Amino acid sequence: MPNRSDVLRGTLDLMILRTLELGPMHGYGVAQRLEQVTGGTVDIGPGSLFPALYRLEHRGWLRARWSASERGRRARYYTLTAAGRRQLGIEKANWDRMVLAIRKVLHARG
Repeated sequence: MPNRSDVLRGTLDLMILRTLELGPMHGYGVAQRLEQVTGGTVDIGPGSLFPALYRLEHRGWLRARWSASERGRRARYYTLTAAGRRQLGIEKANWDRMVLAIRKVLHARG
């Protein structure tokens, strides 16, 4: 069984934006998708997820609407906006640069 871990600081926005690039989802659906694609390694609780969703919505990167969920309950569905798509591109580029820098540090000799 994989170890569950906290999300690295600064990566939650990137993961949410990327997940919503696939299409509209409610918060619980975002959490489920992230758990699924990471094989259960990433555990994002509601205390982290929902403030992040509200923050991204406030920044104009997400749009939210109320609708019925698969179980017939009212749920808030989030959709990536055009600004959110642009921000996702920026976040991906920043992540790639950071991974490269860390890789250089880990493999540096002497």
